[in-house]
Amino acid sequence: MFDALTFAAEGEMSGNAKPFKGVDGGVFEIALRYRGDAFRSLYAVKVDVDIWVLHAFQKKSKSGIKTPQFEVDLIRERLKRLKEALK
Repeated sequence: MFDALTFAAEGEMSGNAKPFKGVDGGVFEIALRYRGDAFRSLYAVKVDVDIWVLHAFQKKSKSGIKTPQFEVDLIRERLKRLKEALK
């Protein structure tokens, strides 16, 4: 996870990162596996000059690879509050 965020801080994208389609542009998802479990971290790039981690969670979806809606809603809300706080 740290390596992928370091790439982002340097303006690059890790092989574990991809754009997150559940919210407006500028949010990326890092997907990792560890001991058979799936973990996700969502971060926003270029919010001012900083990288902000919006959410991290262990993926336990019963609906396949799709991110559960309550997680997407939480990410949207956090991104909205972050943008408001940085104005």
